[in-house]
Amino acid sequence: MFLQIREIVLWPRVPQFKPRRVTFELGRVNVISGASRTGKSAVIPIIDYCLGSGTCSIPVNTIRNYCEWFGIVVATDQGDKLLARREPGAQRSTDDMFLLEADRITELPDRIAKNTNAEAVKRLLDELAGLSKLSFSRDDETTGFDGRPSFRDLAAFTFQPQNVVANPDVLFFKANTYEHREKLRKIFPYVLGAVTPAMMAKQFELGRARQELRRKERELKSAQEVSAQWLADLRAKFSEAQELGLAARSEEELSRGQMIERLEEIVARTDLTLSVSSSTITEALQELSGLELEEREVSRELTTLRHRLSEMNRMSVGVDQYQSALALQRGRLQLSAWLGGHVDEQADCPMCGSHSDSAAKKLKALFVRLHEVEQEAGVDKDVPAAFDREMQRVTVEVGQASERLRAVQIRKRALSGRSNEARERQFAARSAERFVGNLESALDLHRRLGSDSELIDGVARLRELVQALEADLREQDVESRKRRALASINANAGRLLPSLDVENPLDPISLEINDLTIKVQGQDRDDYLSEIGSGSNWLAYHLAVLLALHQFFLAQRNSPIPAFMVLDQPSQVYFPKRVLPVDADKEEDMRVRDEDVNAVRMAFQVMGQVVLGARGKLQLIVLDHASREVWGDVPGVVGLPEWRNGVKLVPMEWLV
Repeated sequence: MFLQIREIVLWPRVPQFKPRRVTFELGRVNVISGASRTGKSAVIPIIDYCLGSGTCSIPVNTIRNYCEWFGIVVATDQGDKLLARREPGAQRSTDDMFLLEADRITELPDRIAKNTNAEAVKRLLDELAGLSKLSFSRDDETTGFDGRPSFRDLAAFTFQPQNVVANPDVLFFKANTYEHREKLRKIFPYVLGAVTPAMMAKQFELGRARQELRRKERELKSAQEVSAQWLADLRAKFSEAQELGLAARSEEELSRGQMIERLEEIVARTDLTLSVSSSTITEALQELSGLELEEREVSRELTTLRHRLSEMNRMSVGVDQYQSALALQRGRLQLSAWLGGHVDEQADCPMCGSHSDSAAKKLKALFVRLHEVEQEAGVDKDVPAAFDREMQRVTVEVGQASERLRAVQIRKRALSGRSNEARERQFAARSAERFVGNLESALDLHRRLGSDSELIDGVARLRELVQALEADLREQDVESRKRRALASINANAGRLLPSLDVENPLDPISLEINDLTIKVQGQDRDDYLSEIGSGSNWLAYHLAVLLALHQFFLAQRNSPIPAFMVLDQPSQVYFPKRVLPVDADKEEDMRVRDEDVNAVRMAFQVMGQVVLGARGKLQLIVLDHASREVWGDVPGVVGLPEWRNGVKLVPMEWLV
């Protein structure tokens, strides 16, 4: 995958300042040299953050306090793309991103705003890398270690931060965490080309086919067990059909196929054979059927009449109670009439003979109000006479319906008692219906289990598909392809080691993808990287294997690995060196320093050699303390203006 870094861009929080642009050359070893605390170690986190990392690892304080957006301009086969992401503030990260695409991006906006999100950018990068959309577990919904490969998984091959570049225990970026280590183990055969997208598709199809085959085999086994039990009972069913009069008796013994054929004929003509009509039942059965219908109708009518009579009785009781309540109320109201009759103009109170205007007014208001209440209560209204007539009619109809129902039931019992034929025919008809229903489902099962059964054919087709896919995948031989790929990588690394500062450059090494480390094959024993001493050895093996991996990736037709790698402080194992005492041998001090410079220069020479050999398809970015005097004239190596004397990643004027 051709993806290299053209620029790193920082947008200030203060609008009056222009964006800070750090430009790199494609297809070269770009060196940013400078003093400590100038921002060199922030380059890897910035690139990683803009490529969609889950968390923001950009150093806090100066860089994050004065920068509002971080961005990178990447060169791809589809042109340049500016990927910018907003500084997350108090959050661990933010999804706010800005995307700009063009054949060649030269001018950048002074201010930007969100126009996409991190998920969309990661999908874009997945498509650029040509990654398979299938998971490793052959399940569409699988996530985690067995989920589909993503562009984020490939960061292990593009970054060597300061704590990894010469680490004896960790070879790849973020491989010190369980989650990233397990996912890296899972995707390694894929990035090596031992497992291709086409093979993943076949593996996915094989997994689905095996799952479907197991399901259908279980169905077939269950169906065959049911079929065997049914076939053992076939003769009994045929005998039962003869007893029910559904099949003619045969003098000779019928074969299995003949019995099945006749039973299928019974199912086919069931409607004609079992229809209950005047030609198939006796006159008594017809009368019994009519009586059952009449009984249902009379029962429904009686239920309706009884419900109506019950409601009318409730209403009659309510009217009586209402009349009693009114009579009581009228008796009490007679007091107001008596008081009104004993009041005259001289005395308002009939008891004491006193006179009061307020009492007269209140008594008058009370009398008027009670009179109104008496009229509103409708004490003079009686229940209509039609109600009593209706109630009498309904009572009579209930009695008549009850008599009709008893008469029908008496006739029905008498007819059933006299007609054994009716009862037997009813039972036979119902038995025949149940028998034919069971027989139809059994015959349907037999048809599905015949020689042309869809289930058997489906199982056979799935078995053929599984065998074909297994044979195809065996021919691919993933393990052999993986061994050949690792052998090529180990050979590439072996050619680079003699040019690096390593203790035993001729000892063969092997990349152990299960352990994610390096094994050195000595004369007497094999040693893992963590068992070998000296920081110079660790650095040399890291460089050799990572560069060898990229050489291998570039040799593949469609490798998804981005064509760049960033290394932070590869010379840390040499610089700064311990401070010698004042009275120490200065000649010895110079000799040691010259050896360190030569070792660092060897590393840059190897990087330049690999980059030049890639013919512009690989880019390295090195962040180091080593000055231009160490790597200045190495072929393939170019240097940016050194970050010293006030020159930093974040311009000094932003801090004012």
